[in-house]
Amino acid sequence: MNENRRIAILGAGRLAESMLSGFLTTGWRDAADIVATSRRAERRDALSALYGIETTADNAAAIRGTRLVILSVKPQDIATLLEAIAPAVTEEQTLLSVAAGVTTRAIESRLPERARVVRAMPNAPALVHEGIAGICGGDHARDEDVEVATTALGHLGAVVRVAEDDMDAVTALSGSGPAYFALLAEAMIEAGLLLGLSRDVSTRLVVQTMFGSARLLRDEQMHPVELREAVTSPGGTTTRAIRELERSGVRAAFLNAINAATERSRELADRLPPA
Repeated sequence: MNENRRIAILGAGRLAESMLSGFLTTGWRDAADIVATSRRAERRDALSALYGIETTADNAAAIRGTRLVILSVKPQDIATLLEAIAPAVTEEQTLLSVAAGVTTRAIESRLPERARVVRAMPNAPALVHEGIAGICGGDHARDEDVEVATTALGHLGAVVRVAEDDMDAVTALSGSGPAYFALLAEAMIEAGLLLGLSRDVSTRLVVQTMFGSARLLRDEQMHPVELREAVTSPGGTTTRAIRELERSGVRAAFLNAINAATERSRELADRLPPA
């Protein structure tokens, strides 16, 4: 077995399983290349049965002989995890953290000197391999570390490299972004109900409209202004609707909301000081 292909996924939650699935279904890794950890025996058994991978409750044992270590626990559990694995971390490993709001410096402070840490912020659509992740390297991460992390996350969707100072903005914009679209979808569906449509019809109309619009923006590389103007004819229904949205301050509300989310991300990052 080629040890350089070995991957340890520490904390096998939903995001971790989406990564595992992406690695295997694309053929990037084989089941024999992956070990995943979970505190719950039933979760370990389920992953082993479904994917044929090795599972364990021992995080330190899991990372031995691996090239890529993915830290996929909740932010409140990261300090305990790092304490457990620190004695087993080597300078040859890349450690990829997807713990929201936890800085590379906070992780590095709990690991051996010169640990190679990469931080990423995937979002919920990663579960269907249509997500996007912001990524940045820590003080000792090399280009090859960022590259291997980028390749891994590329199996869940797109990846953009940013400075660590911008990660809070990434969290607010794309990490929290699915909730903004969900709120918009809720409002539009409710409007359809008020206009007499059934919930099923209203939901299908809204969801497919959002999906199709996203495809136009991404695949056809249409600018949002271009798409809006293509749908908006002078004196028509869309013109009146957009006027009401602008009158209600929707644009300013989004700016304020995303700024507030950015500030909150910074506050949460401050909760895990250097060791």
